[in-house]
Formats: sequence, structure tokens, C-alpha cells
Amino acid sequence: MPRWKALPDELDPDIRAFTERLRRLVDRSGLGVAAVAERTGHERSAWDTYLSARLPVPRGAVVTLAELTGGDAGSLAADWERAEHAWSRTGRPPLPALPDAEADSDSETGSGSDSETGSGFEAGSETGAGGDRTLQIRRLDRVPAPGGAPAPAQVPAPPPASSAPRSRRSVVLLYAAGIIGALLVVTAALLLVDLGGAGGADGPTAAPPVTATPSAAPRTSLPAGVECAGADCTGQDPEAMGCGGPLAETVARVRVGAALVEVRHSGTCAAVWARITGAAPGDAVTVEAAGAVERVVLPEGADTDAYTPMLAVTSAADARACGTLVDGRVGCTVNP
Repeated sequence: MPRWKALPDELDPDIRAFTERLRRLVDRSGLGVAAVAERTGHERSAWDTYLSARLPVPRGAVVTLAELTGGDAGSLAADWERAEHAWSRTGRPPLPALPDAEADSDSETGSGSDSETGSGFEAGSETGAGGDRTLQIRRLDRVPAPGGAPAPAQVPAPPPASSAPRSRRSVVLLYAAGIIGALLVVTAALLLVDLGGAGGADGPTAAPPVTATPSAAPRTSLPAGVECAGADCTGQDPEAMGCGGPLAETVARVRVGAALVEVRHSGTCAAVWARITGAAPGDAVTVEAAGAVERVVLPEGADTDAYTPMLAVTSAADARACGTLVDGRVGCTVNP
């Protein structure tokens, strides 16, 4: 187990609590910092700064660490938000420059064991290799397929809780339509009974049986925090809809140059999306399923990681992800 260096006394309590929780997750996983960096697709040097509380941790790194260690993603996200607010209050330090290609090559061959002292624990406790160049994952807008006009470089962050899901509105409308239909049938039956009685028939006229139109059955309830399933997830942000984290898994991957392209699948949401890590500005990633395509391109100044919106699928084997680098190299996953 690594011997962590003491955090600064002047560190904000929320940042200190969050950093200590990250250290405990690494300890309980039985992995060293180098192994965590390699398996999460983030830089070894980046994890060194996160675990020493010298830089704020990107949300994408927190989600990936929760998947790797089996931690409580919801509780960890809450601690991350408190730490982010603390960084905003105390002043966020500048992000470190990305290492050049030669440094990446050296770290991939395992020549990073002497840098353990920067990760917040004593030297000599771990050895390992660095991972892809990654600082944080952020949602990118969709852009048109190749051949169309280039989309402007925008990196919006849509609030997941600000808009109600379309599926809930649809269920409410279906219920309302069913109730109105039933009332119309009952009203028509009563009118027919009244007209039959006014015709002078000797005996009482029995009212015809009333059959109410059944309303549409509600959609199967989803776990807490999950906002869509199936077709409702198409075009949606997987993180905003609650389909990522422990509810998602990588079902196929391929390396294109220094970038890693993955097909991510959520059985709960019945949807897939593509994720690229270690990419450069201008690199693109697409996901295809049942003839539908979602695609994003990393603009200048963006992060080195990105993911596409979701596509609804009945099976993860129906999806394929492809990465296209600015130098023209293309690689696609093989369907599982």
C-alpha cells in the first residue's frame, strides 16, 4: 500500500476530503498510480497532481475511477462537486502543459518509475507505465457527417436536470388522452339511452355495455437517476441521462495511432455511444448502429477526450465505433 505524503495544512476541507477519498479508492483497489493511469486512459503525471491536490480532478477522471474501483459513483460525484466549488473559491491553478510525443512513448514503455514522488507518496513504492494523454472528458456538440460544412467549435455543457425528459411528457399525454376517450364513450352511451327512452317503447330499454378505452401502459420504471431508455436516448448525452458510470461497459475498442476508440453500452438505457481518449484537435469519432450515425470532432483548444451522443440498440453487437485522425488514419472496432 503506498505511503501518501501529507496534504498541505492550508488546503480547503472539501478538497482535502475529496482527495483523501480518491487515495482510499486507489488503496482498496490494490493498484498503483501507474496502473490506475493506464487502465483509466489518463496521464500518469495528471493522476500525480490529482492525488496530491495540486490540480482539480476532471469529472471524466472521477467517473472512470469509479468504474475501475467499483466505488459509489453518485456519492463520489457529490464530493467532486463540493471540491469543484472549493477550487472556485480558492482560485483554480493553471493546467499543466501536455507532454510531447517522445515523453508519451517513453511512459508507454515503462520508463516512468522515477516519477512516483510527484503522486503524493514516497518513492519506490510503485512502478508502471503511463496512459493516454487525457486531462478531462467534456460533452461536445454533434457535427455533420463528412462532406458537409464544418461546425463551429463549441463546447456547451447542457444541465442534465433543467429539462424534463420527453418520455415523461409522453406518458402524461397518453394518460390524459385515455381518460378523455373514456369520458367520451360514457357520454355517448348515456345519450343513446336517453334517445331510446324518448321513442315510446313499452318496456325499459337496457343501456348498452360501456367499454372504456384503456390508456397506454406506463413505461417500465427506470433506476433512480436514469432519465431515458431505448429510442428516447437517441441523440442524448449519456452522462446527463444517467446512462454512464457503473451502468455502462466497454464492449469493443480499437487503437488508432495514440488515440483509443471504444464502444460504450448501457443495458439499462438500451443505448450505445463512442468514446475517444488521447485524441488531438481535429480528430473525430463516430458511432453507428442500425443505419444511424452520431459523430463529434475535437475542436482547437478542447480536451483530448470526447464522447458522442447515444444511439438506441437492442444488442451491443449492432454498434461499431470508428476514429479518424487529422493525419488521415482511420480505425474501427470489430462488432462483438
